[in-house]
Amino acid sequence: MPTLRQLTLTLLLSVLGLLPVTAQANDTIWQALQEGGLVILMRHSLAPGVGDPPGFERGRCETQRNLSEQGRAQARLAGEAFRERNIPIDEVYASRWCRARDTAELMQLGDVEPAPWLDSFFRGRGDRDVITQAALEQIAAWEKSGNMLLVTHQVNISALAGRGVSSGEMLVVRPAAGGLEVVGRLDVRAP
Repeated sequence: MPTLRQLTLTLLLSVLGLLPVTAQANDTIWQALQEGGLVILMRHSLAPGVGDPPGFERGRCETQRNLSEQGRAQARLAGEAFRERNIPIDEVYASRWCRARDTAELMQLGDVEPAPWLDSFFRGRGDRDVITQAALEQIAAWEKSGNMLLVTHQVNISALAGRGVSSGEMLVVRPAAGGLEVVGRLDVRAP
């Protein structure tokens, strides 16, 4: 049986991305989410490729890089994981890109509100500083008893939290002086 010190070190190394997320680390984060009041930064589920193809139009999904069947299944699985654990989700926001919106809708955790402050700024598609500041303000204002789910893009999460995540992976955060405190990394794909 590992000691409390070993478990704490394992969790810390997992959160810092120096060890893979373990089931034990996931359990700790799920427990924090059950208590509520946190913000979940989720990268949209698997959408193979990088960026968007030439001719991209935000309002037309057929011009974008979209979720694969595996990505769609990944989003449904994430939603099931939240429902199975009775995680309170008070609000769901998603980037206006189809892959982010589809991820949030497939999770079926509540009505999905399109949020320009979660839109990708990859390859100059938007103003990084303005989008990041608007997202930080939304997160800082979160004071409800449940959690807020934000489905966005790799570049946005990196700008907000200083670290990246894989497709469908999440960082659980709370507002802190000078930015965000990362509570943990959550990967429903982990055993």
